[in-house]
Amino acid sequence: MSDKVIIFDTTLRDGEQSPGASMNTAEKLRLASQLEDLGVDVIEAGFPAASDGDFEAVSKIAQKLTRCEVAGLCRTAKKDIDKAWGAVQHAAKPRIHTFIATSDIHMKYKLNMSREKVVKTAIEAVQYAKSFTGSVEFSAEDGSRTDRDFLCEIFGAAISAGATTVNLPDTVGYAIPEEFSALVKYVMTHTPGIDRAVLSVHCHNDLGLATSNTLAAISAGARQAEVTINGIGERAGNTSLEEVVMSLKTRPNFFPMTTNIDTTRIYPLSRLVSMITGIIVQPNKAIVGANAFAHEAGIHQDGVLKNPMTYEIMRPETIGLASNKLILGKHSGRHALHSHLKEMGYDLADDELMAVFIKFKELADKKKHVLDEDLESLVTEEVLRTPDIFKLEYIQVTSGNTVMPTASVRLIINERPVKDSGHGNGPIDAAYNTIAKLTGTESELLRFSVTALSGGTDSQGEVTVRLRENGLIALGRGADPDIITASAKAYINGLNRLEYLKRNPVNTHEVV
Repeated sequence: MSDKVIIFDTTLRDGEQSPGASMNTAEKLRLASQLEDLGVDVIEAGFPAASDGDFEAVSKIAQKLTRCEVAGLCRTAKKDIDKAWGAVQHAAKPRIHTFIATSDIHMKYKLNMSREKVVKTAIEAVQYAKSFTGSVEFSAEDGSRTDRDFLCEIFGAAISAGATTVNLPDTVGYAIPEEFSALVKYVMTHTPGIDRAVLSVHCHNDLGLATSNTLAAISAGARQAEVTINGIGERAGNTSLEEVVMSLKTRPNFFPMTTNIDTTRIYPLSRLVSMITGIIVQPNKAIVGANAFAHEAGIHQDGVLKNPMTYEIMRPETIGLASNKLILGKHSGRHALHSHLKEMGYDLADDELMAVFIKFKELADKKKHVLDEDLESLVTEEVLRTPDIFKLEYIQVTSGNTVMPTASVRLIINERPVKDSGHGNGPIDAAYNTIAKLTGTESELLRFSVTALSGGTDSQGEVTVRLRENGLIALGRGADPDIITASAKAYINGLNRLEYLKRNPVNTHEVV
């Protein structure tokens, strides 16, 4: 059995199904490039049949990447497979990933199909996909709740039809590690032709066991792990890439397996995903959380000072969390900025660099030092976003304990300037009321949070909002040294994302 674990990243597909986490094509392209540099073996770039936007994004990613496989997800319908192939056909290494539900409850209530019909459908789908590419993955949706003998039967049929990877998903996060390990071992020993295919696992985190289940499956013989950055995904999320990879790297005595992942790129990519999606990484998140390498207890601090390994089982530098950072300021030139951004993983075109450089100089005039977190924010705002419908031109707020909070706002809406003023219970409420009036939005503000991008009183404030309108949920994010301006940017970003969702509806269909 191979000691190589294939890392299949589905941040751009399953990860995007986190409520409000929809990404535009430019953001997906940037993430895909970073994932390839990270060293993932397969990128599931999207569900091409779900929407025109998804098809476009998968197609552009397929044309851009050169080293890793690019997979398109599809149901076992011929039209879905045609869409998937149409999107990935220009990839250097294309993969079609087709799936159908196999648990009794799904077959009865969702598909209204017999076992025989499901097997026949799976065979036909794999054979048809195989006519386009040699790399075909078949998934048995709700596999962890599927009768194990039927699971082996349909996997054997899929392999016989040409599947090179068979995926066992814990679709609803129901499995327990010991149980899942036993199921994987059973599949490995009772599936006809399993030696001709890779067994993959795709675990959800509904019980907080996604990583544990994935590691248990790898120990039992699975050799592909389907994961997402920061563990984002449907409902409670997916298996976290960083947790699986660092578990394998940190415990080689227990997991004598390898991956192609360059772990020093993990933390910067985690930050990028958080900034693009607006989903904040919880401070106590394993590996990439803000507290992962923080030591407050005196005993811990003393031990770490004497020998870091007393309380750190991995070094911060291993995941790309540098202890020493180059700090840029207002006297730094364009070349220095370009070099530093390249070290951070951003190889910008000339026009992109100029846009970031202009904003960098403006920010450097407001604060003494510009840190990596600030640069990431600038790149996100100036490069990753597609042209917005709503743009903030200026905001002025009057507030205090003796005056009525008032905001004056000027926006550019579809290239046309509009302005107005309004009141509120506080400065942010006044700003949001005015913006809502100018944009005509009827969205509901579900969440508002503020964090500091770095230390110091001159730190940029990072605001994240969650908006809901007509059943659509979007996250918005904004950063600025002025917290009121950051709040306005976040609200407007959320409104632009809502407009993007209206124009590019995401139809997730069934999910593995």
